[in-house]
Amino acid sequence: MLFSRSKPEPVTAENALPSHDEPTFDISGVHAVNGTSIVPPWPEGHEVAIFAMGCFWGAERIFWRLPGVFTTAVGYAGGFTRNPTYNETCTGRTGHTEAVLVVYDPEQISYRRLLEVFLTEHDPTQVDGQGNDHGTQYRSAVYVTTDDQLAEATSAFEVFGRALADAGKRSIATELAPAGEFFYAEEYHQQYLHKNPGGYCGLQGTGVVCQLPGPLAELDVDLDTDLGAATDGDTNTDADTKLKPLAETDEEWRERLSPEQYQVLRQAGTERAFVGAYTDVEDPGLYRCMACGNPLYTSDTKFHSGSGWPSFTEAVSPDAVEIIEDHSHGMVRTEVRCARCHSHLGHVFPDGPRDRGGLRYCMNSCALDLDAEAAPTS
Repeated sequence: MLFSRSKPEPVTAENALPSHDEPTFDISGVHAVNGTSIVPPWPEGHEVAIFAMGCFWGAERIFWRLPGVFTTAVGYAGGFTRNPTYNETCTGRTGHTEAVLVVYDPEQISYRRLLEVFLTEHDPTQVDGQGNDHGTQYRSAVYVTTDDQLAEATSAFEVFGRALADAGKRSIATELAPAGEFFYAEEYHQQYLHKNPGGYCGLQGTGVVCQLPGPLAELDVDLDTDLGAATDGDTNTDADTKLKPLAETDEEWRERLSPEQYQVLRQAGTERAFVGAYTDVEDPGLYRCMACGNPLYTSDTKFHSGSGWPSFTEAVSPDAVEIIEDHSHGMVRTEVRCARCHSHLGHVFPDGPRDRGGLRYCMNSCALDLDAEAAPTS
């Protein structure tokens, strides 16, 4: 005898759980981390993005940490039941996802950058779930609020889809739809991992970093041009001529980097301890990103940690690197990436010299390139 398990009936407006005329709970409306309002009206010129990427606890934290994000909130989106509760959403019968509302200043951070973070920080190829969380409420989704967002998201899916295919990954399964009404989740869910630092977060990406081509408003240049060169007639002689053009495809990164460099920088690998070229080097200079030439660390911040990897007390500026929560290999660590090309560099730990800030930026040698001609001090 053959046994089979039938799939649940898809949720529609007709068979979804009944709606509530009004919310069944109250929220404070205040962001527990930065004190901003999580309900409109928003500051003039700010825009709204809505993302679903599995459990909304960890997803919200990723976005509230980004410079240029004004506020975040968690809630329910993409379904049929009005004013649902968490328990109702968890049944899968409301049609909603666990979603994050992101209010951002486009003068400081672009929607394209938000898409890069979204596509990198979870697995958009997984259907109806993320990690160990399964159910339609955990499906991956982008809910667009403008026609421009729709165009950018569509393009991003095409670009990142090719990068995933090049890396042998599955196709993107993310839902892309116009944003309907966003229903706020209960107060205890808002900024949950701030209120519960040891709380659950099951997010994990594919290992492929999303880098989208297009204009970089912050630099007034385009990825198709040499990022070290000035544009629009700018004659600024202080431009960093050692910055490298950003590769637009995974194939270009493979051509530029050695196999070891590619495995570390683009696939978040780790070189073996005590074998890296810069582990015990004390030469003066500026350490740049091997992938793109971005300045990262000066030699005066380097110290001998005994870990087997080059260690630094601080980056040249907070904007030089990205700090990302890393749940790979069954551990919770803080990953460090190049802020310019988003390549993996290493991790940062709170066990550095106390008199120098207490941090240890533990880097892979093959992710670095020592520029001996640059000033060795911050």
